[in-house]
Amino acid sequence: MDIAEKMREGAARVEAAILRWTPDENARPRELHRAMRYSLCAGGKRIRPLLLLAAAETFPSELDPLPACVALECLHTYTLIHDDLPCMDDADTRRGRPSCHKKFREDLALLAGDALLTHAFALLAQAYAGTPAVAVGLVADLADAAGSRRLIGGQVEDTIGEAGEMTSERLDYIHENKTAALLEAALAMGFRLGARGEDAALLEKAREIGSCAGRAFQIVDDILDVTADAATMGKPVRADAAAHKLTYPGLCGLEKSRERAAEYTARALRLCGEIGGNGAFLSGLVRALLERKN
Repeated sequence: MDIAEKMREGAARVEAAILRWTPDENARPRELHRAMRYSLCAGGKRIRPLLLLAAAETFPSELDPLPACVALECLHTYTLIHDDLPCMDDADTRRGRPSCHKKFREDLALLAGDALLTHAFALLAQAYAGTPAVAVGLVADLADAAGSRRLIGGQVEDTIGEAGEMTSERLDYIHENKTAALLEAALAMGFRLGARGEDAALLEKAREIGSCAGRAFQIVDDILDVTADAATMGKPVRADAAAHKLTYPGLCGLEKSRERAAEYTARALRLCGEIGGNGAFLSGLVRALLERKN
């Protein structure tokens, strides 16, 4: 399998689905919907929806995974908009162009993020209304990942970490919740939409794959913040060190960070093998997360 081509094809499907399943930018209030679309359609790797597609493909069913992909990307994009705000990371660029609050206004960016978060759950409820148990499960997967004990909690610890004690335990907590939580949700949602969606053991293993892949993804991201340039990354680099953020390279050095990312990836791949099914896309995607350059 040509994983790069498969990723491009999947990303193109997600891009088309975003246009279908989100409010038109000319709908009233136009400025708000323009801000939402501006951030949603800014490109990016679409890793989370691709993981969802790969999981759904492992045990295919008749359910369309694309609305769930869009919901997941709406929620992820809301976190990026809010992360870039002056009260958080104060980032002027995102994916090589002005961040939402720089392109529009700070208040509008805040509301665009709020609207994307809300739309994510409305979309899941509406698109999967014909299979209520699936809809409830998808909403729960995403809500659990995005709440105070996971994604938002990880963000809080990350913010505190800028001024607090730098420990490996705190770093693991941040990575597990701020980053890995949404990758866990992506895989759980994808498998839930598949032919074995009611298999609790499978869903638990999916979350474990997401946890390992998410940790590896964040470590690689931290490494690239040190080693890559802004043009390649599409965002400012060396920002973590400047903000005194807790990262693996800062705590352990680059070599040990690379080793840790490889260990998490190997664990995720072993779990993919245990699941079976048509898992070539999923395994290839997990490997690609380790080998990425931006």
